[in-house]
Amino acid sequence: MFRQLFEEHGIAAVIADPQELRWDGVHLMHDGQPVDMIYNRLTDFALDFPVDRDIRAAYEAGAVVLTPHPQAHALYADKRNLMLLSDDAALSALGVGAVPRAVLLAGVPRTVAVDPEKEAFFWAGRKNWFFKPPAGFGSRAAYRGDKLTKRVFEEILHGGYIAQEIAPPSEHVVLVDGVEQTMKADIRCYVYAGGVQLVAARLYQGQTTNFRTPGGGFAPVFFS
Repeated sequence: MFRQLFEEHGIAAVIADPQELRWDGVHLMHDGQPVDMIYNRLTDFALDFPVDRDIRAAYEAGAVVLTPHPQAHALYADKRNLMLLSDDAALSALGVGAVPRAVLLAGVPRTVAVDPEKEAFFWAGRKNWFFKPPAGFGSRAAYRGDKLTKRVFEEILHGGYIAQEIAPPSEHVVLVDGVEQTMKADIRCYVYAGGVQLVAARLYQGQTTNFRTPGGGFAPVFFS
């Protein structure tokens, strides 16, 4: 649909596999035509995979606009940043004022790196933690501590994970086929250029947010 929208306005657009793109030292090419912008739907956010080497070369040379680009992901999506945002001393050392520090500390659950040398500490207190890969997305490879097996815990210890204190979600009762169901909810703000464009909720049941729960999915948020 977006390709058609672009083409209707005279902008050539293709949907392509990274292997179809070639860097010639000046332009990133697709089927003999230069590409000057890519909307990246892959999950290799840092362009580390061999298949993305030509895209990375073009990006580093400033020959293509990439969105989202590696720096944006590193700044806004790498979950290791949560360790800084939940550390009062670190924020103070950066010169963050008392009021924004209080907002951050109230809104970001304490987050720490999973150190293999602290295996006993994390295993004993696993029910208090949610374990997440730093560059994960869509709840993939994320685990609530009280659901962990020893095998998965061993993988987490050596997988560069972060651990975040459990923050229980709010719950709401909704009607699903005429029957009351209790749903967990998370609130999401969609932001661009420092401004909130949209606020929406996700209703779900289970360990992580999902679209599989009958009656779940996106829901509107009303302000009073």
